[in-house]
Amino acid sequence: MVKRTVLYGGKAAPGYHMAKQIIRLITAVAEQVNNDAIVGDRLKVIFLENYRVSMAEKIIPASDLSEQISTAGTEASGTGNMKFMLNGALTIGTLDGANVEMAEEMGDENIFIFGMNVEEVEALTKRGYSSQEFIDKSPMLKQIIEQIEGGMFTPEDPDQLKDLSNMLRYHDRFMVCADFDAFIEAQDKVSATFRDQEKWSRMALYNIASTGKFSTDRTITEYAREIWGIDQFESSLPAPYENEKSE
Repeated sequence: MVKRTVLYGGKAAPGYHMAKQIIRLITAVAEQVNNDAIVGDRLKVIFLENYRVSMAEKIIPASDLSEQISTAGTEASGTGNMKFMLNGALTIGTLDGANVEMAEEMGDENIFIFGMNVEEVEALTKRGYSSQEFIDKSPMLKQIIEQIEGGMFTPEDPDQLKDLSNMLRYHDRFMVCADFDAFIEAQDKVSATFRDQEKWSRMALYNIASTGKFSTDRTITEYAREIWGIDQFESSLPAPYENEKSE
């Protein structure tokens, strides 16, 4: 297998119970994986406490892969993925938010897109989404949820993460279960591609070379023209010493 170190960065607001459950699961899995003699150095899991800009400045340039996995249509994929793209990391993600524009710029062959698109999400919602339907069809997903429910990762308090497993079974509003198998398939493709370093490097260069559209110059110009209705004009500020003379 391709060796990986998986970094999770995030925060939970004081009253955001489910976010705290997710962070607890990450740290519980990390505790087991990082101390498993069989896993060894093949996989490491790290939760970055108090993730912030100064930390991102170190993490983003060092990353090989960026995961942007918000449900299509939620527009939860923001500008962080562009920063990874600019620094040469490849992206595995859904067709949501900025991922869509990034794929348009670099080409679908240079990004790992998986899961449902907006139309498929809407159709599934209209039909009536049941996460249990997808859990029953996916042996791996079924096993994972049962492990969480059985307290495998929290043996000192087996019911500690029951709210998280119940959410996946009965209140999966982000359709995580529906996209799970596609996510695993995409991750297998990531591993296969990483073994071909020439191909991976070529994809990384296409990512870097395709970031021009996302410059602040283009964005501000577009906002000024299409939203604020301001004509573009050139102006220059006086040199600092000129201000001093006038005072």
